Amino acid sequence: MAALTSTPARALQINPFKLSQPMGAALAFFGIEGCLPLMHGAQGCASFTKVFFTRHFCEPIAIQTTAVSDICAILDGGDAGIAEALRTIGEKSRPALIGLHSTGLTETKGDDLQRAARQLDQGENGLPLVWVATPDYEGGFESGWALATRALIEQLVEPQPHCTPHQLALLPHVSLQPLEVERIKELIASFGFRVLALPDLSSALDGHLGQGQSVLSDGGLPLAELRTLARCSHVLAIGQSMRPCAEALQRKNPAMELWSCDHLQGLLATDALIERLLAASGRKRPPLAVARWRSRLQDTLLDCHFALGQTRFALSGEPDKLVGLAAALGEAGGQVVLAVASTATPQLASVAADRVQVGDLADIAAAATDFDVLIGNFHAERLSHQLGKGLLLRGYPNWEELGSQLKSDLLYEGSCHFLFEAANTAERWRSQRHGTPHA
Repeated sequence: MAALTSTPARALQINPFKLSQPMGAALAFFGIEGCLPLMHGAQGCASFTKVFFTRHFCEPIAIQTTAVSDICAILDGGDAGIAEALRTIGEKSRPALIGLHSTGLTETKGDDLQRAARQLDQGENGLPLVWVATPDYEGGFESGWALATRALIEQLVEPQPHCTPHQLALLPHVSLQPLEVERIKELIASFGFRVLALPDLSSALDGHLGQGQSVLSDGGLPLAELRTLARCSHVLAIGQSMRPCAEALQRKNPAMELWSCDHLQGLLATDALIERLLAASGRKRPPLAVARWRSRLQDTLLDCHFALGQTRFALSGEPDKLVGLAAALGEAGGQVVLAVASTATPQLASVAADRVQVGDLADIAAAATDFDVLIGNFHAERLSHQLGKGLLLRGYPNWEELGSQLKSDLLYEGSCHFLFEAANTAERWRSQRHGTPHA
């Protein structure tokens, strides 16, 4: 593992790819059935987030805002705007839950969401409310998702005296696409567990064709299931950012067993999860389909070793995502020379890269002679063309390709697809560089 190095001091980010906490919180609320995110801030903040996710998922996205104007920011204490927004939402949408989260504007002016939520009597209107402070000037996309998830657990999940055997609460980190959450649920269910994911994008933003456009989240974890989530016998946190959420859920029922894994990419990480599932389920061997995909991944590692073993990679993204990407590439012989994270978090110490730092795409451009293939979100596309590097798109946003929500890099099967895609990208880059056709 590489020591974390800080970005050279400069007044601004030149080519940023970092996303804000409010965006992460909004995405988490989409994973609750019938939930409507309510962003307490300027109208432009919600509009940008709405367009951002609409373009990534190619789906209509509903986000409401308290539409704080310049006059409100100066003269209003914030409560009136929240109350008016809740009244309008109650009359027009009647959501099962409202996810109230702040922005940098309202946090800077000092609005107290907790006090506002306590003063507003939602019982009379029948509109359950959960609140979370997510200022833009702290954290990032990953922490916003984790903060919203923890707020859902602490404010809505009811304490339980007993556990329901073979029921598992899955807490995925923000960088997992809807299909990846679904694949994890299916794997765990194949060992005899009933799986409840929080947040659950696998049935909300997975690209399914619904009955019609709705202003509310279509799919996700039902509110009734959320309230009784502490009945689960096990809780699995994927990514270090989600471990505090798992600990918060365990406090609702100390009898719950907590599992935590940094990622689920590659052979070793998936093996570790399978071993836990075998021990907890009492089975002697995994399902035949699981064993078959493991043997396929073993063969994939052999097939891709020659292409990846001579390729140097640069990564950009959220910290938990970087940990998984670097581990999967390293198992196949790939060399991750540089990993640039959006925010500084403890899990960066676990990234298997020669150099790890917090920064932006300008830091990657400065290391152009050190790598061959760049893995990052859509914002890395222009940079890869400028530098003449191979490109593999991963993370939010991906506005260049369709179907990101149905892409999986996890477990045995997804790791096969990821490694083949990475190897083919590297081979195409080499053929273009040397002017020879890709075999």
